[in-house]
Amino acid sequence: MSHKKRIFVEKRGIFDVESPKVLNEIKSILPNIQSVKVFNIYDIFGLDELEFEKVVNNTFVDPVVDILHHENPAKSIYFATEFLPGQYDQRADSAQQCIALLTGNEKSTVRSGKLIELQGINEADLSKIKNLLINKVESQEKNLEILEIPAEETPDQIKIYDDFNDLTTQQLNDFYNNHGFAFGFDDLQFIQDYFKSENRNPTETELKVLDTYWSDHCRHTTFETELTDIQFEGKFKDTLENIFNDYLEKRKFLGREAKPISLMDLATVCAKYFHKTGKLENLVVSDEINACTIEIEAEFDGKKEPWYLLFKNETHNHPTEIEPFGGASTCLGGAIRDPLSGRAFVFQAMRLTGAADVLEPISETLPGKLPQRTISKQAANGYSSYGNQIGLATTHVSEIYDEGYKAKRMEVGFVAGAVPKSWVRREKPVVGDVVIVLGGATGRDGVGGATGSSKEQDETSIHTMSSEVQKGNAVEERKIQRLFRNPEVTKLIKKSNDFGAGGVSVAIGEIADSLEINLDILPLKYEGLNGTELAISESQERMAVVIEAHEKEKFIKFCESENIKAVEVAKVTDSGRMQMFWNGQKIVDLSRAFLDTSGCAKKQDAKITHLQEISSNSIKFNEENFYKILADKNTASQKGLVEMFDSTVGATTVALPFGGKYQTTETEGCVQTLPILHAENIETVSYASWGFDAEISKQNSMIGASLAVVESVAKIVAMGGNFRNIRLSFQEYFEKLGNNPEKWGKPLASILGAYDAQMNLGLAAIGGKDSMSGTYRDINVPPTLISFACADGKKLNTISPEFKKAGNFIYYFEHKVQENGLPNYESLIKVFDYIYEGIQQKKIVSVKTIKDGGVAVALAKMSFGNLLGAEISIDEKLLLEKNIGGLVIESTEKLDSNLLELIGEVKNSKIIKINNLDFEINKLLEVNFVTFDNLFPTKEKDKIVVNFDENQNGTEKKSINIISHKIGTPRVFAPIFPGTNCEYETQNAFRKEGALVDSLPLKNLTHQLLEESIEAWVEKIKQSQILVFSGGFSAGDEPDGSAKFIVNVLKNEKMKNAVHELLSRDGMILGICNGFQALVKSGLLPYGEIRDLDETSPTLSHNAIGRHISQMVDVKVINDDSPWLKGMKGEVYTIPISHGEGRFMASEEVLLDLYKKGQIATQYIDTDGNVAHGMPFNPNQSLFGIEGITSESGKIFGRMGHPERFADGLFKNISTANYHNIFRNGVEYFR
Repeated sequence: MSHKKRIFVEKRGIFDVESPKVLNEIKSILPNIQSVKVFNIYDIFGLDELEFEKVVNNTFVDPVVDILHHENPAKSIYFATEFLPGQYDQRADSAQQCIALLTGNEKSTVRSGKLIELQGINEADLSKIKNLLINKVESQEKNLEILEIPAEETPDQIKIYDDFNDLTTQQLNDFYNNHGFAFGFDDLQFIQDYFKSENRNPTETELKVLDTYWSDHCRHTTFETELTDIQFEGKFKDTLENIFNDYLEKRKFLGREAKPISLMDLATVCAKYFHKTGKLENLVVSDEINACTIEIEAEFDGKKEPWYLLFKNETHNHPTEIEPFGGASTCLGGAIRDPLSGRAFVFQAMRLTGAADVLEPISETLPGKLPQRTISKQAANGYSSYGNQIGLATTHVSEIYDEGYKAKRMEVGFVAGAVPKSWVRREKPVVGDVVIVLGGATGRDGVGGATGSSKEQDETSIHTMSSEVQKGNAVEERKIQRLFRNPEVTKLIKKSNDFGAGGVSVAIGEIADSLEINLDILPLKYEGLNGTELAISESQERMAVVIEAHEKEKFIKFCESENIKAVEVAKVTDSGRMQMFWNGQKIVDLSRAFLDTSGCAKKQDAKITHLQEISSNSIKFNEENFYKILADKNTASQKGLVEMFDSTVGATTVALPFGGKYQTTETEGCVQTLPILHAENIETVSYASWGFDAEISKQNSMIGASLAVVESVAKIVAMGGNFRNIRLSFQEYFEKLGNNPEKWGKPLASILGAYDAQMNLGLAAIGGKDSMSGTYRDINVPPTLISFACADGKKLNTISPEFKKAGNFIYYFEHKVQENGLPNYESLIKVFDYIYEGIQQKKIVSVKTIKDGGVAVALAKMSFGNLLGAEISIDEKLLLEKNIGGLVIESTEKLDSNLLELIGEVKNSKIIKINNLDFEINKLLEVNFVTFDNLFPTKEKDKIVVNFDENQNGTEKKSINIISHKIGTPRVFAPIFPGTNCEYETQNAFRKEGALVDSLPLKNLTHQLLEESIEAWVEKIKQSQILVFSGGFSAGDEPDGSAKFIVNVLKNEKMKNAVHELLSRDGMILGICNGFQALVKSGLLPYGEIRDLDETSPTLSHNAIGRHISQMVDVKVINDDSPWLKGMKGEVYTIPISHGEGRFMASEEVLLDLYKKGQIATQYIDTDGNVAHGMPFNPNQSLFGIEGITSESGKIFGRMGHPERFADGLFKNISTANYHNIFRNGVEYFR
C-alpha cells in the first residue's frame, strides 16, 4: 500500500499574519470582501504511520501556533494553489530534509500548497481573485480531488533537422519564424552555411545553444553592432560632434581605427585610454569573465595587504516583470555569483529599481501585465529574501518612479566582494584539466531565459514564459560562499565561471576553447529533462571550476565538507570544438572558431535627433509646493521598503540606510569595511553609490548620462570618499531599437554623455551591463544609463548627511552647468577635492546631494535624523529646483571657499526656518513618510500593551549556581546549519575574548554523511564549555517557521543527550536571532531542556507588521542574574536587529511567571527609557518589550538583537551605538 497523506495547517488567531495581508490585497479590487483564511497544504508521500507521527508536530505543525486538519477545513468558497511542476519549492525541500533528520527516511516526497477560503464574495468574484493571487508563471490552481506525485516524464529524444541544409531561403525563413529564435534571420543563414561546410545537419540542441550563446543577453549583440552612418542633428549637433571627435582621437591613439565603431567600443574606450596612459594602474585584467576588479591596499590591525575589490551590477528586468519574487531574488543571486566566481566574498549590496505608478488602482493594470504594486511588493520580497538568507548586507535601496517603466520593470542589483590577492590563482586551462560543476541541481527553471530577456514582451508573455524564470536558493549559494572563503580551496581553482544566462552551454562553454561535456552526470532536481534542457537550463547556485585532474578528489572532498554536491562534468581537450554528450548521443559538436563569431556581424545607422534643452522647472517656494514635492513618489521616504533588507549582517556596515537618533535621514549610498576574517579593526572601506534621473534623461539622454556620472560621484564624496579613487560601471536599459536609426540615437547619445563625463573627471567605467528590450506595445522605458560608482577609502573619513550639532554652519554649492547643459567639471573637481580635505580635517561633518526638491528637500532630510532645525536664507528659485551635482554642507567652522555660499546655521529647535517661513520638522516628516504608508508601512496597525509592576521583577528567582572552572581557554562550538549566515561575526566575537572556537557545517547530502555529521557535532559539544547558535535562516525558515530545521536537529536523540549533558556539567548556551528562535521552539528557553511544547508555551512569531525589519534598537538589561549579563543591570545598549519572526508571545500568566523568576533579561525601550510596546522602538511588537530571556539557571540566554555585528567605527550614523559584550562575560565565566 502506498503511504500518502494530505494535511491542512491553520495558524491560530493572532499568529495568522498571512490572511490579513491577502485580505488587504483582495480589498484593492473587491472592497466588500468580508474575510480570508489561508491554510498551508502538505501532500506527504512515502512515510509510514509511525514516521508520520514522529514528524507531524515537529516538521509540519508548531503546536504553539498551528492547528492541524486532516480534512479540508474550508466551509465557504475556496480554491487552492501550488507551484507548477519543475518550480523550486523551498518549503517542500526543507520539509524533506527535516523528515530525513528525524526518521532516516530519505525517500519521502512533499509537495506544498495553499488553501484560500473566502467570505463575502460570489462565484463571479472568484475568477478575479484567482487572477490576482495566482501568477501563472510559477503557480497553478491545485486540484484537491487528486493526491498523487506528478508522474515522472520520459525525456524527449534529441531531434536532428534532417533537411535543414536543403531548405531554400523562403523555407528557412518559415523555419525561422516557427521557432521563435532570438538571433536574426541572417544568423540562421550563417548557421546553415556552417553546417553545409560540416556536411551534416544540426541537432535541435545545437540550434538552441547557438540561439543562447549568441543572444543579446550573452553576447551584447546590440552593443557590438557596427555603427556605419552616424548623424547628429539639432541644437546639440556641435556638442555631440566635439565629443565624438574626441572619441575618434582616442581610438587613433589606442590603435583601434580598424575596429568597428560600436556602442561597446564607445563605452569601453575611456578605460582603455586611462589604462594605457597610466591613470588606471589598479585595474586587474584577466581572461576570466567575472566582475570589475581593482587591486587595493587593505589596512587592518596595523597591517597592510594587497586585496582585490570586485563589483558588479546585474539586471533581471524581464524575469521580474513576469515573476517578481523569483526574478528579483535571482537578480541578486546572479549578481553575487559574478564576484564569487572571482573567489571574492560578497559583502555589500545596493538595489535600484524602476516602476510606474505603484499607487494606481489595480483596475488600471495593462492587459497581460501584473499590477505595478504587486510587482513592486513581490520583487522587494524576492530580493530581500535572497539577500537576508545568504547574509549579504544591503545598505542602500531605492525605487525610481516613471510611467515608462510600465513597459517593463527595471530591477538592478549592485554588489561588491573582496578577496586577498594571494588567494586567487588564474591560469589558462590545458589539455587534461577537468571541469567540475558544484552547487545546486539542474531543473527546467531558466530554460530560455537568456533568449527571453533579449526579446520584446507582449501580453502573452506572462502566460507562456514560466520556464524562462530562474528560481533562487540562497541557502545553497551561501555554502559556495563559505567554500570559496578558504584559500586551500581557491588555490586549487585555475579558472571559474558562474552559471547564469545560457547554463552549461555558456558557463562551461566559455571556460576553455576545447571541451567534452557529459550532460548525463549533471545532478538533477527531477527526472525527465532531455539533453537540450540540460544544455541551456539556467538553474541557479551552480559554479563551474577548472581543476588539474590530480586535484579533483581533493576539491570534491572540500565541497563535501561544506555540504555541496560536486561532480566532474567536462574535460579540457585540444579538439578546437565544444562537444556535448547525452544518453550515448553526441548532441553538440561545434567548432570554437564558429561559436566565437557570435553570429553575423551586424551593421546599423544611428541618428541623434531627440535631444531637447532641459526645461527649467522653477517652482514658487511656499508651504503647499514644499509639502507637495516632499510627498512626491520620487522624493518621499521609502523607509518601509528599505527596512525589509538586512543592512548589518556581516559586521561590516559603517553607515546604516537611515541615520540619526531617530533613524530617519537616508544615507547617500553604502559604505562597508572589507570582510577580513579574524580581524579586530578594519580601516579600509568600500563606498558604493548610483546616479540617474529619468526626467532629465527623457528630455536629453546625453546630459542625463553625464549627470548620472556626476550624481554617483557626488554621493561618494558626500560619504567621505576621495573621488579620484572612484571606478565606474554603467547599466544601460533602453527600448527595443529594431532598425530605426533615431532609436539607436538614444543609447548613442547617452554613451557620448557618459564618455564626456569620464574624460573630464578622469574616471573610467571598467564594466557594465546592457538590457535592450524595454518595450511593450507603444510604451518604452525612459533612456536609462545608470552610473554605479565604487571606491576604496577609510572608515575614519566616513560621514553621514544628518545634521550633527546646533551652531554648525550650513553651506550650499550650486552646480552651474555649462551653456550646453553638460556638467561644469572644473568646479565639480574643485569642490570634490575641497570637501574631501575638509572631512579629513574634521571641519565638514555632513554633506547632502541635491536632487528632486532642491535645497529645501535636502535641508528637510538632513534635519530628520536628529530633529535638529536650521535657519536658512537663500535665493528662492534654488529652494525647490533640481540641481544634480549641487551640495548642502554642514561644517563646524566657517569655510573659506569661493565655491560655497554660507546660507545658514543648524539650530537646536524642531523647526526649519527658510527665508522667514517656519516649518515644523515633525510635520515635514509626516508629509515625507505618508506616501507609501499603505504599500510599505512603517508602523503596525494595532498595539498590544502588556505591563507589570516593576516590583514583581525577580521576586521568585532562584539563586544562580556559580561554579569555578579555571579554564584558561574555554572552548566554544558554533554549529553551522543550512541557512546560518552570522557564523563569522559570532565566532569572531568569542575569538576576540580569547576563546577557542570550533565550527562545523551540517552535512546531509546522504544519510551516511548526516550520521557522521551528528556524531562529529556530539563530539565537539562534549569538548566544549559553550554552545552557540548563530543567526540566519535555517533551511530558509522553512517549512513555514523559523528555526524548525534546527529544532529537528536538536530533537535527534544523540544531539538531545549531548546538549543535556553539556548543561549538566555547567556548560552554557547562547542563541542569537535564529538561534534564539531555536532555543524557544526546542524548549531550551524558558524551560532549560529540550522538550515538546503545547499551545501554552511561549513562542517567537512573525513581526506584527508582517515583514522582515532591519534597524537599530535600544535595549535595557533588566536582570543580570546570568553569567552572560553579569554586572550589566540597568545598562542600555543600541544594537542592530534584523528578523521577520521576533515577536515574543505568551499569555499574561506565563509572562508574569517569567518576570517573577527573573528570566526576562532584556527589553526594548523608547527614547525616554520606557518599555516599548510597538514600532519604531519595539520592531516586532514583542509583548512586554521582551528582546531576550534566560533559563532559570541563567546559563542559557537567547535574544533577537545582534551584538556580534558591532565593531569600533561601525554604525557611525547612529551616535548611541555601543557594544553589548555578552561574549566576554560568557568566556570569563569559565576562567
